[in-house]
Amino acid sequence: MNKIVVAFVSFFIITFSLSVHADYPNFSQAKKILRQSIYMDQTTKGTFYCGCNWSWQGATGGRIDKKSCGYDVRANQNRADRLEWEHIVPASNFGRARQCWQKGGRDNCTKNDPVFAVMEGDLFNLVPSIGEVNGDRSNFSFNAFRKADKNYGSCAIAVDFKNRQVSPPAHTRGRIARTYFYMHDRYNLPMSRSQAALFMQWHKDHPVTKDELMLNKRIRQLMGHDNEFVTGQRVWSFNHKNRGDGLVSEFPQASISRPAKAITQKAKDNTGHQVIRGNRNSLIYHLPKGCPHYSNLSPRNIVEFSNEAAARKAGYKKAGNCK
Repeated sequence: MNKIVVAFVSFFIITFSLSVHADYPNFSQAKKILRQSIYMDQTTKGTFYCGCNWSWQGATGGRIDKKSCGYDVRANQNRADRLEWEHIVPASNFGRARQCWQKGGRDNCTKNDPVFAVMEGDLFNLVPSIGEVNGDRSNFSFNAFRKADKNYGSCAIAVDFKNRQVSPPAHTRGRIARTYFYMHDRYNLPMSRSQAALFMQWHKDHPVTKDELMLNKRIRQLMGHDNEFVTGQRVWSFNHKNRGDGLVSEFPQASISRPAKAITQKAKDNTGHQVIRGNRNSLIYHLPKGCPHYSNLSPRNIVEFSNEAAARKAGYKKAGNCK
């Protein structure tokens, strides 16, 4: 019974503790982190498209103050009243690049593809949105067009349901472009020349803001890396070559098919040396010395390696907070 309790407590810590900076969250965890460590003080800065204030409700959600931004409900009152977390690059866009999507769609990918789970929970790609707008946007592509109707009151977003396109407000276009650059580069997604031209123009017309830099810094502290298209370390061009550093070429089959057995804090290999621990969810590995979260990993998520070379060969990366 004691072992079960210890395992459960360890799982609770790694799943919900916001001190685990190096471990990439899945979507469910990401929403909690966004609520507690990134947007916790941003409720009067406004939702992404419409600039509506909101109040927090529950662990991940909120209630929209529609009067604060002149928002009019188009069709769905319930979703118009609630805050949701929207993927700027839709999950279906990066999901279709994964084999799991062909065998069961998003649910199958979330359950069985750790790489997809990391993509789905990438904090750079998630923004607070009015639920109705999130639903109407769906997985439609972004474009720039004028639409006379005011389906959302003062919110300057236009949705062309027939042609499956969305024209976002001007103040969001630069960040949308830089998020697309980041996601396509990090997860090796193809981008058409016309889409690249549009986003390159949006990036030029709508430079990085102080708020965008602030959010980038907060996310970097949790994920261990920047959106380099925000910081200016990288610039998109027509001949851009994706790094694909968020992907792995091969994931250990054993770590997917069955949970790892419980491991003691002083786990050692047959030579008496402490082993390296990888997190099967985040694809991050931790050293026994110098990595503060080595002993905090959930037993069910641990994958052991005899050395760093073996961990890297399996597609894992060293935790960003190791000294």
